[in-house]
Amino acid sequence: MGGTNVWDAEWEVNEEQARTLIGRQFPQLSSKKVKRLGWGWDNTVFLIGDEYVFRFPRRTIAVGSIHMEGKLLPKLEAYMTIPYPKPLFYGEASDEYPAPFLGYAYVPGDFPIGLTEERRALSAETLAKFLRRLHEFPVQAALKCGVQQDHRNLTDIASRKVKLEGFLSKVVEHLSPEESGVIEAYISRLQKDRVESVNALLHGDLHFKNMLVNENGIVSGIIDWGDLSVGHPACDLSVAYSFLPPYARGVFFETYGGADEETKLLARLIAVYIPILILMQAVDDGNEAIAAEAKSNIMRALSD
Repeated sequence: MGGTNVWDAEWEVNEEQARTLIGRQFPQLSSKKVKRLGWGWDNTVFLIGDEYVFRFPRRTIAVGSIHMEGKLLPKLEAYMTIPYPKPLFYGEASDEYPAPFLGYAYVPGDFPIGLTEERRALSAETLAKFLRRLHEFPVQAALKCGVQQDHRNLTDIASRKVKLEGFLSKVVEHLSPEESGVIEAYISRLQKDRVESVNALLHGDLHFKNMLVNENGIVSGIIDWGDLSVGHPACDLSVAYSFLPPYARGVFFETYGGADEETKLLARLIAVYIPILILMQAVDDGNEAIAAEAKSNIMRALSD
């Protein structure tokens, strides 16, 4: 059962179990090969044949997200400018496995790991247009689908700063003195305690493990919508700092439709906060490639 880390699983699903659970409820898929693609904090993900992806919750907290995604993701289609996984198969809880699960159309692409700054800059307008449209989705319609409203207190900078200091102390031995110095200096400069609340529909977890790129390194898919929520757009706009080089941010914000200084301040903070969490998990897993990418995201976010 659950261990000491927030990402530890309550239920593990292996390839054999996934094949059985999917085959029972969706016999038309039973002859397809099943391959585990990976896992995040909340879900284990399997590729079924070459055309579908199934997500199985690993923790009770993820079950509500699966229900909500099933309702809301189909409604987003008219707003989407980048491919995303549309739910096609709605799996139900059973004696063998206590949670619902979802099957989606597979979105091809690679994770944007180790891209050059020039390649990253090519996605500035693509990402900005995507977020502009997503943030135009009617908030009331999202709330009716069960989306949570600011359950993470995004605008509370003071408490996020305290958490960030705690995370930093856990990973400091995996950072160079220069890297930890830059992060510490940034945290000490954060004087604002809170920003004004703004409400938009958010992807809610927009970082390199939830983005896909094509062979040219341009963003071609946005995956893992389990953190869909209503809250401050800075949460998603953080991608301008963590993913894009400083010189591409002007084009990004211009295409998006502008952002005030408070929004940019919060976006940069989240662009440091999320990769530090990813770094903590990568260190725990011994995944050096993800750890290196997380560090480069943090350093990029803190450069102007």
